Amino acid sequence: MNDLDLNLLVALDALLAEGSVTGAARRLRLSASAMSRTLARLRAATADPLLVRAGRGLVPTPRATELRERVHALTRDVQAVLRPQISDLDIASLELTFTIRASEAFMEFLAAPVVAAITHAAPRVRLRFAPKPDKDAAPLREGLIDLEIGVLGGSAPEIRTQSLFQDSFIGVARVGHALLTDPGATPERYAACGHVVASRDGNVVQSVDDALATLGLKRAIRVVVPGYPDAMRIASQSDLVTLVPRSCFGNKPANGHEISSGLARFEIPFPTPAFMISAMWHPRMDADPAHRWLRDAVMSVCRAAYSTR
Repeated sequence: MNDLDLNLLVALDALLAEGSVTGAARRLRLSASAMSRTLARLRAATADPLLVRAGRGLVPTPRATELRERVHALTRDVQAVLRPQISDLDIASLELTFTIRASEAFMEFLAAPVVAAITHAAPRVRLRFAPKPDKDAAPLREGLIDLEIGVLGGSAPEIRTQSLFQDSFIGVARVGHALLTDPGATPERYAACGHVVASRDGNVVQSVDDALATLGLKRAIRVVVPGYPDAMRIASQSDLVTLVPRSCFGNKPANGHEISSGLARFEIPFPTPAFMISAMWHPRMDADPAHRWLRDAVMSVCRAAYSTR
């Protein structure tokens, strides 16, 4: 036991997750040379090269691939064992990295206040925001992310959830757009506009299309982009209109008010269903005091931003 160095386990977890000496060094706040020396120690301890050169990058050996999930689980178990219980948790001195997965819209409009709240209370905590290409719960199950913010998927019944606020869509157009002049956004005038649609998977059929279909109308989709910020940028510099979540603009008043960068918003002239934004995490983190503090802090920021939703 005198020769056991748990830092090697943490380093191996980072190396296998990043697949890069530089990336692992950045994650653990070490120099690249220090991480290279640690990799050499790991190779000696396991009698396996673990990561080998392939072109300009590194690829795991079969042994490293076999170890990846076990090492990650062990690392999280060790961290949980050594982490203080809630009665002893000193938030101001907490030194942990939390990974939050969220959409582009969250990053654009809520990441800054979340970061401000977290760093004010826990200046030594490190936040890592991960992209959200889909609603797959695997990263939560595997411990790759600690908390997810968004619309709940249907493939992970064990995932813990907490509702944050109810959201809905609003229309957005550039200031001075013809749609905003009298008589305003009627269903017919709205459908006659050119539209830019935000869709991660390229699927352009949305609830607004179903609502328009019941009125015998169909919108003309001219551009499809990955996220809402992209759609807003295009709308601000063209005659295209777009839909974005109401939460993008907090509790500001609606209809004809300039909101940012030459954009104005308007109410969609027909009913569309609302949707719930939730916080999601894996049940193994329920009782973890640091994780409980993290999710409470994030939830507090989101609910304060949309307290009337």
